[in-house]
Amino acid sequence: MAEFRVAAVFSSHMVLQREKNVKVFGWGEDGNIVVVEFRGQRAEAAVESGHWCAVLSPMAASVKRTSKEMPDDPDGDGFAGNTMTVSCGEKTYTFVDVVVGEVWLAGGQSNMEFELQNCRGGREFLENDKDPGVRFYYTQKNAHMDEQFFEGERNSSWATFNKERAKCWSAVGYFFAKRLSAELGFPVGIIGCNWGGTSASCWVDRDTLSRDCELKSYIDDYETAISGKSEEVQIAEYHAYEKYDAEWNERASLCYAEDPAMSWDEVIRRCGENKWPGPMGCINPFRPAGLYECMLQRVMPYTLRGFLYYQGESDDHKPKMYERLLRELIAKWREDWEDVTLPFLMVQLPMHRYAADPDYKHWCLIREAQMRVFETVKNTGIAVTLDLGEFNEIHPKEKETVGERLALQAMWLVYGLYTKKRAFGPVFKDAVQCGGELLVRFDCAEDGFEIRTNNIPGRTVSTVVGDEKSTSTENSSLLTSSAGFEIAGADRKFVPAEAVRDAGQKNVLWLSAEGVDKPVYARYCWTNFGEVNYFGKNGLPMAPFRTNKVDERERTETSKDQKAEIRQVMEL
Repeated sequence: MAEFRVAAVFSSHMVLQREKNVKVFGWGEDGNIVVVEFRGQRAEAAVESGHWCAVLSPMAASVKRTSKEMPDDPDGDGFAGNTMTVSCGEKTYTFVDVVVGEVWLAGGQSNMEFELQNCRGGREFLENDKDPGVRFYYTQKNAHMDEQFFEGERNSSWATFNKERAKCWSAVGYFFAKRLSAELGFPVGIIGCNWGGTSASCWVDRDTLSRDCELKSYIDDYETAISGKSEEVQIAEYHAYEKYDAEWNERASLCYAEDPAMSWDEVIRRCGENKWPGPMGCINPFRPAGLYECMLQRVMPYTLRGFLYYQGESDDHKPKMYERLLRELIAKWREDWEDVTLPFLMVQLPMHRYAADPDYKHWCLIREAQMRVFETVKNTGIAVTLDLGEFNEIHPKEKETVGERLALQAMWLVYGLYTKKRAFGPVFKDAVQCGGELLVRFDCAEDGFEIRTNNIPGRTVSTVVGDEKSTSTENSSLLTSSAGFEIAGADRKFVPAEAVRDAGQKNVLWLSAEGVDKPVYARYCWTNFGEVNYFGKNGLPMAPFRTNKVDERERTETSKDQKAEIRQVMEL
């Protein structure tokens, strides 16, 4: 007999999505009737094929109460909660302090996973934020469905904010939700569903990867890795790796305690081989489709407003496939939630390069893929974070700004309270050759540009105001090669360019370079790591771009993806 259960994502203190039909679901014995009661509603559902799903009608958001109205509020967020009961026969689940507001799923890898207690200013926020209006559910991180998996899932629950419970929350998700709650006046719930070091291929189903002739390479690589190995052998190999990895990390921690700037090569010399991410197999969390099955499916189709997504770092070994992979991921998630219009807000990767690595320019391709998806897939947003990276550090500590920029995207795209101009810095529009110069136009730059020099991500900045190009004055350079602009002729040999603003058209830049008499192509910040100089007047950075978005030489020069050596453990 199947046990009557409610999915673990339903618990006391949860947030339900306002103004939508709300699905409540779980498992049971076929033929039984499940009754859900909440806010005067009664919804029934029959168990079919071991599963049931009851639907509550759309509800208004919970009301914010004053401390006088709720003197005994144990959770301190000030929102009036209600009690939900879910019954089947003689068994009843009772959930208290359930509120209605906005719900977002925060997906991705380590920079979405990055904890509030570890980000810049995080401990101060934990001490001083008393009423952020944010609640959090963390989908358990377990990549193998054994008894420990189901026990851990049963013990998971929604949490309200306090300095102990919130320290392990996603910093990006928290700051996004805090801004939304302040702007909208509603409670905001975040479902954390992320894991450091993961490829996007971990977060889609096997069929999605298998049916695509290019994405199938993720499955093929996996099948090659496990060829001839039974599940028992795969499990034993991974457990042996876990023991080795724990011991290796202890040795590495001692090295970094001795010298925080110790080179990776020196760490390897002292500690031995770093075997991350371990032998591929049926319990390795980095296997294709693994976390889709063990994490994402465990919370779908919990009713949401939309998705947040910060990922791409671990697909830099196959950057030319990333646009295709990201499109398929968005489509699959929307299909699973049975709503093709669900907003999908992504973080464009910031500047990053390890000191020991050359500039592979593979992160440029990931950023470009993310922008292409934004430009061509409906109901998507993109937070440009080019200026928020750190040299030699894949986990930049500035997460408040990332969350704020995602919130700007939501306020523009989803809630219609901000204009697009407020949510974006300058975004490339088009370019045309004018004699020996390229005239480049930008969207979201009607007020002109703010130009910062010596603006290396992770360091302090200064701002300069330079001359402008007009019909009455000589051209004068604002910034030379440090501006990050490059141009090329038909030969595609890029050289640093000077950028000059136009006094008559504030959203226009004139690019030129000595030796390029007939410029055809332009690009900006086409590097894994470098200075970020151009911003909008709203303080948001110009999005990186290149005008030759489809370079046929990239398709024909090599059939293999450039692969950079992994020099770090990407798990937190």
